[in-house]
Amino acid sequence: MAIVINKEACKGCTKCVKVCPFDAITMVEKKAVIGAGCTSCGSCLDVCPFGAISKIEDRVGGVDISLYHDVWVFAEQREGKLMNVAIELLGEGRKLASQIGCRLCAIVCGSGISDLPAELIAYGADVVYVADAPELANYTTDAYTKTIYEAIDQYKPEICLLGATHIGRDLGPCLAVRCNTGLTADCTSLEIDPHTKGILQTRPAFGGNLMATIGCPNHRPQMSTVRPGVMEKALRDESRTGEVIALKPSFAEGDIRQKVLEIVKNVTETVSLNDADVIVAGGAGLGAAEGFELLKKLASRLGGTIAASRAAVDSGWIDHAYQVGQTGTTVKPKLYIACGISGAIQHLAGMQRSGLIVAINKNEDAPIFEVADYGIVGDLYQVIPAMLEALG
Repeated sequence: MAIVINKEACKGCTKCVKVCPFDAITMVEKKAVIGAGCTSCGSCLDVCPFGAISKIEDRVGGVDISLYHDVWVFAEQREGKLMNVAIELLGEGRKLASQIGCRLCAIVCGSGISDLPAELIAYGADVVYVADAPELANYTTDAYTKTIYEAIDQYKPEICLLGATHIGRDLGPCLAVRCNTGLTADCTSLEIDPHTKGILQTRPAFGGNLMATIGCPNHRPQMSTVRPGVMEKALRDESRTGEVIALKPSFAEGDIRQKVLEIVKNVTETVSLNDADVIVAGGAGLGAAEGFELLKKLASRLGGTIAASRAAVDSGWIDHAYQVGQTGTTVKPKLYIACGISGAIQHLAGMQRSGLIVAINKNEDAPIFEVADYGIVGDLYQVIPAMLEALG
């Protein structure tokens, strides 16, 4: 269902604006306008004295859902190397495809990527769609959107999964608009409805305070972006065989409005939280940026890396690249040591799937202890030196 405004009947009384519980109605040139936050709750219907507001059935989109098959994974690559999130999506995609009873497919774009199809098949893809063209050497919104949309339009996948990376978060919405379908962003869980065989997409909502499960019953493909580090990676099997389909993208003048002039890589210290087996994370309880020096000693002794909560990043003590949580990186190390981190739900969303969680906090009522396997109530500046001494 959708709420619509009859502009001719609207008199600009603002009663609908005041009653909307989601602040989804605004006034533009003295006329009510329904915004993206509208949930079609209907609160505005009865208050309009002019009958300018009505509810109508959504468009189904003019697609025959029975024509759509297979699970597709966008295999993101950089300089010819598959990103970890692509391997994670192949692992999750295999589970979904098995439950639906269809093929798992990967689509990869780039230039000079002839080695990638075999690698994608080894990681579980039954079919690999390859778009190899000079215009696709570096990611641009227009080139990748046009190429992948044309493939979707021709082959009609039922489900499309993308990583919630910088590229995926840009590409996903563009594809959804072109396909006239929905997109659920930053998913942390994907399941198949046993009755409808549709995908159920779960993501944090309202600042991470609850989890929302979203379906897309009337449009295809069903599209999701999935947070890196959340899903289990697919296992590599070199004996697998599959089909490779070469796409033939072509671009006319004006199709690509962006031009990559230069690629400047970060020259500061880099960190790969997704690949770390041991993470020692610090929060507001450190009290100052210098506290991370102590954490670095413990991380180094354990062969791991440091990380941080949003509070520490917002305080300017450490770069955002180290942030774990809903607005940072989702991690699954074998060992996660939380030092001076209270355990806000936004942070827990990014680390609660860690193998073993150790929490160090002076506040014995800190929420972090609810997810910790081991909890140490004490001053981290006394506890960590004792741990370093015990480690030798």
